[in-house]
Amino acid sequence: MSAIEIYLPRTQIAYFSMEIALRPDVHTYAGGLGILAGDVARSAADLELPMVFVTLASRHGYLRQEIDPQGGQIDHPDPWDPSASTVPLPAMVAVPIEGREVWLRPWLYELASPLGNTVPVILLDTHVDQNEPRDRTISDRLYSGDEADRLKQEIVLGIGGDRILRALGFTVETYHLNEGHAALLPISLLRRHLRDFAGAPLEPGPYDIDPVRRRCVFTTHTSVEAGHDRFAYEDVTRILGDFVELDVLKLLGGTDRLNMTRLALNLSGYVNGVAHRHAETTRRLFPGYRVRAITNGVHVEHWAHPAFARLFRDIFPHWSHEPEVLSHADQIDDEAIWRAHLEAKGHLIAFVKTRTGIALDPDLPVIGFARRMTGYKRPSLLFTDMARLSAVHRRFPFQIVVAGKAHPQDEGGKALIREIIEHSRQADGVPTVFLPNYGMEEAQAFVAGTDIWLNTPLPPLEASGTSGMKAAINGVLNLSVLDGWWVEACEEGITGWSVEHRPDGTPQDNARVLYEKLEGVILPLYAQQRPRWIWMMKQAISKIGPIFNSQRMMRRYASEAYLRSKMPSSV
Repeated sequence: MSAIEIYLPRTQIAYFSMEIALRPDVHTYAGGLGILAGDVARSAADLELPMVFVTLASRHGYLRQEIDPQGGQIDHPDPWDPSASTVPLPAMVAVPIEGREVWLRPWLYELASPLGNTVPVILLDTHVDQNEPRDRTISDRLYSGDEADRLKQEIVLGIGGDRILRALGFTVETYHLNEGHAALLPISLLRRHLRDFAGAPLEPGPYDIDPVRRRCVFTTHTSVEAGHDRFAYEDVTRILGDFVELDVLKLLGGTDRLNMTRLALNLSGYVNGVAHRHAETTRRLFPGYRVRAITNGVHVEHWAHPAFARLFRDIFPHWSHEPEVLSHADQIDDEAIWRAHLEAKGHLIAFVKTRTGIALDPDLPVIGFARRMTGYKRPSLLFTDMARLSAVHRRFPFQIVVAGKAHPQDEGGKALIREIIEHSRQADGVPTVFLPNYGMEEAQAFVAGTDIWLNTPLPPLEASGTSGMKAAINGVLNLSVLDGWWVEACEEGITGWSVEHRPDGTPQDNARVLYEKLEGVILPLYAQQRPRWIWMMKQAISKIGPIFNSQRMMRRYASEAYLRSKMPSSV
């Protein structure tokens, strides 16, 4: 029996994602979308859900970030070797690209749950001898190149992923599209449905797309208009050829350019945003579609620091499988919570010292900010008025740790990194460390070892944001703009704090609100009322952990989205 055959009889659901975070040395992820997909897979394994995951092999990763002497980001490939961590599977398929057959090889990664179950992850690789040199690199680098390169990757994911599952023998009932990158998957299903069952070519006409829609679930993660992939129809025709009639794509994906989000919306029977606020924003961006809300969650066992995991396990033996029991974490002894926190903080301090040579002070609160470096995340808001920030620091000393990568083509994001690093190098400024090359390993230390988790997106552009959830299960208190998931989780002065956003205000106005909250409420509490601080840590764990976890999230997908495909369509 081959490595894949054990999964064939039981697999019913296929989850397609351009990226997925499996472990730190497997560089198949770029950021939050891939981190979430990894947590989906971990919970699927825990819950024994009959799922298979499909993604790109991304041999050269996303990017390895280096910071030059001027504080500029240098983008390097971040290679990994699939043969060291995965198993090649005995099947190959081809997809049409620019009139050529481009061949794909699948690799199998088996993600194991501590409970004993595993789920298969199929990684699609165009780096095979059968392809021309120009085609071997299509799947090599996540989100690289121009629009044409991106479209080729999405053909590999959507059409190639569908074909490889069939070639391997999977019988899939439900397909879950994690973002619009996989929107060509339902086109592939529709093409097959019409030709196999209706005997008709895929061309405009009064045909029934409902059989495809019943089988497709679409989760959108984007609140930013520019974040939805759009492709010029000239490129689509040149690259995809006659795989699908152009008029069909224009009917389903928009008349001006092929909008992958709109394509997925039209061909999916269940659509959801990743937080209640995000679903509202998506309905405004795409009026006329029913967009539900399933708020994201995190895999608590994966993201809890070992000190907290031991503490939880000693009191709640089944906490990782049933995170609902964390609702009783407010009964844990204060000293035990603080000891676990100091161990996690010590780990972060040691990690930062090893990576940067800078020693943080264990007695001072650490404010952490780790996000993709781009404009709407406003990573420099905290540094808007350095004189004011320094004045706060003189009254209540603190330290700041910042991390995050900018997309290689995001010059504005790279400028923000230079600005933050410039502040960090001011000898008389607030102690600030920029931790380069933020990834999965860095995140595990970061979210557990800080004291305050800062998030300052420009609302309503934050879809969900899961790093604050990871911080909360480690007792780290969130200080965030009310957007994304924090709208649902924030209980002021109990689970953390909100940062008021003034839509008509200047950056200085919005920074002033942040400084006032730090100086007037948060830092005095840390310095002068430690018992109350620990009480809030326990409230954060007990109120956020039981709800904002990926076990709850996947149970909702299973009951509300996946089972729905077995029922008559109601949309």
